Amino acid sequence: MSADAARFLSPGIAWALVVLFSVLWIALGIAWGRRGKGDADDFMLAGRNIGLALSTATLMASWVTGNTTLLAPEFGYRTGLWGMFSYALAGLGLILFAPLAARIKQLMPNGRTSGDFIRLRYGRLAWWVFMVITAVYTLGFLMTQAMGAGLLLQALSGFDYHVGMVVVIGVATVYTLFGGMRAVIGTDFIQSLLIMVLLAVVAVLAFRQFPMPEVHARLIAEHPDRLDLLLPAGLLIAWNSALFSMGEVFHNNIWWSRVFASRRSVVMTSFLLGGLAWMSVPLVTGSIGLVALARDLQLEQVNMVFPVMAADLLGAGGAALVFVVVFASLTSTLDSLLASTADLLAEDVYFRLLRPQANDAQLKQAARLMVVGLAVVTVALSWPRLDSLASVLFFTGALVASTVWPVACGLYWSSANRWAAIVAMVAGSAVGLTAYVLIAPYCAAVFSAAVSAVVMVVGSRRKPERFDFNLLKEEG
Repeated sequence: MSADAARFLSPGIAWALVVLFSVLWIALGIAWGRRGKGDADDFMLAGRNIGLALSTATLMASWVTGNTTLLAPEFGYRTGLWGMFSYALAGLGLILFAPLAARIKQLMPNGRTSGDFIRLRYGRLAWWVFMVITAVYTLGFLMTQAMGAGLLLQALSGFDYHVGMVVVIGVATVYTLFGGMRAVIGTDFIQSLLIMVLLAVVAVLAFRQFPMPEVHARLIAEHPDRLDLLLPAGLLIAWNSALFSMGEVFHNNIWWSRVFASRRSVVMTSFLLGGLAWMSVPLVTGSIGLVALARDLQLEQVNMVFPVMAADLLGAGGAALVFVVVFASLTSTLDSLLASTADLLAEDVYFRLLRPQANDAQLKQAARLMVVGLAVVTVALSWPRLDSLASVLFFTGALVASTVWPVACGLYWSSANRWAAIVAMVAGSAVGLTAYVLIAPYCAAVFSAAVSAVVMVVGSRRKPERFDFNLLKEEG
């Protein structure tokens, strides 16, 4: 069956949904932003008093990306069961970060960014290496979300790729610009509820149309290798996804900013609950990829599996449901990326490096300007349309996986060596990128994390340092 046979949304319905949810997010974002004190700390960290429900919801919504709804089905379509399960293992990043989050809150009650920790713990050179890795990863992450936005409107309604990209980025930028972290967390709460409820509806309706026993029978007959849980490539992808997600969460300021914004009493619990709730999403969306494979659905681009398949099975109503799910997932991640990265640049580059004499109002204004600048750069980088979101994502995995052990060891070991941390990040990234090119993209994070672990542990054991963790409490 050709993807061309799928029923898409009419342009009128698609635009109505775009306008409805765009106005809703912007209005709510501005309203929540006005509740704060108006200072830089409130704009960047929402007053550091977020409770369990909001903290869990924003973690889950931020981690449900355009990749979760577009790439998880692509994994299921390409590699079968292991593709679906391996993407779900990315939830381990949030779960395993939970104890570290509690430790961060204890050690750095006044901290603002992940860069603060690296600079104070390992020094300026390590900070430079860390910031380069963060910059490459963040730009790659922003690109996948922007491309996902363009693909959403194109797959469901035939709109131009660039229109969808600009609209979704523009909406997320506006309410983040005016509302800061309060707007991000408030809209994330509603977006997470929308995603969970509507995904359940789509899954139930889809499998009523095409029952799982029938899917299984066709896969056994035509693609038995996709059901092999001992498939070497599948096992490697699973390990890569778990380690990649750890690298994403352990180093990225999205998650550190959530730690600093939440109450100390709820930090660990919210990361555990957020990770567990998130795991259900790629299992549901990834199963749609298996249905597409069983039906032998031919696709112009494999990252269109979920929207095309849902529209084909459920008609215009299914297309509308998927539209809302993916629109919510894209905006919930883009706002978090824009806010947390802007905070990192404003705090670590503008304030700590360029203008240490800047006052509170100037720091807040710098953060707002960074939001706009990041949005413009994202649009420019995402303008050329790439074939697969996976290619962009796996490339960054080689880099971020190298930060897992320097971060973890630095939080718990006073003996963690700064030169070991620097070499671990550089060597892990280099080996991971080499594996990406010479072996396979989906093994890059495995090699990177392994090399980084060996360097970090051996280097710190051979030349231990004696770091005073009280130095981290002085930040703020």
